[in-house]
Amino acid sequence: MMDWTDRHCRYLHRLLSAETLLYTEMVTAPALVRGGALHLLDYNPEEHPVALQLGGSDPQELEKAARIGAEAGYDEINLNCGCPSDRVQSGTFGAVLMKDPKRVADCVMAMREAVDVDVTVKCRIGVDDQEPRDVLPAFLDQIRAAGCQRVTIHARKAWLQGLSPKENRDIPPLDYDLVHRMKADFSDLHVSLNGGIASLDDAQVHLDAGLDGVMIGRAAYHQPTDILAEADMQIYQSGTARDPIAIVQQMVPYVDRHLANGGRLHQITRHMLGLFAGRPGARAWRRALSEGAVHEGAGAEVMLRALDHVAPLAEV
Repeated sequence: MMDWTDRHCRYLHRLLSAETLLYTEMVTAPALVRGGALHLLDYNPEEHPVALQLGGSDPQELEKAARIGAEAGYDEINLNCGCPSDRVQSGTFGAVLMKDPKRVADCVMAMREAVDVDVTVKCRIGVDDQEPRDVLPAFLDQIRAAGCQRVTIHARKAWLQGLSPKENRDIPPLDYDLVHRMKADFSDLHVSLNGGIASLDDAQVHLDAGLDGVMIGRAAYHQPTDILAEADMQIYQSGTARDPIAIVQQMVPYVDRHLANGGRLHQITRHMLGLFAGRPGARAWRRALSEGAVHEGAGAEVMLRALDHVAPLAEV
């Protein structure tokens, strides 16, 4: 979700759901520790609970980065062992770490010793020619021994050569059964499933079957109302469904503050294009927002005018 789940996106998503755990884009440990890029940790207090997702492979560097993240107030520090991009591979982190579970365990142990918040791992079921039924249990065994109690498993292999990051999200077959087997074999671990989940009903199936959580990425981004606005009520049995028209209106003060600080409207509204996905007027909403938000001096009135294209929920 790099370049997607920035702080503006997360603020919007928190308005849609009070209960779900939100994750940052992946931030590399070297950028924080060596590059001093602390602006990458900027977030809004309203986002809690929010997890910082780190990329890295050096235990000492990740220890420092985790400490910086915890001091910034993040509720969880997550180590990414699932991203297959070339840029990540060249830095020897992301999915390539599936080949070196001992290093991952060393990283987890160093991070856990540095912070009081949860240190978690997001991983694949394997990479390249690895046999997931063999490597995934060994991987989980090592990170559990290092003190990791929560893991999110993307139920696909990652092919580090031959497939693009986009293809790695779609082409390798999903193996949900293996993830459920890992929960049975590692019953003390909090195991969440990632990959291919496109609706809350899909998520509920896996929760009812015994998994502890479900991570939804692209569907929650492209159809945030379908996923997040219903999540509190359907998954957590709390609150009520959120009306996307009301959410747009609630975004006005946030937009005003951002513009007053020198920001541009499109930096926020690019994350709002899918709010009315599947509803009458959705295409006109997207067009009005996309075209209007990039103009010099564009403000919250662009969002409010774009609402003219969508019908109130009671009329749908």
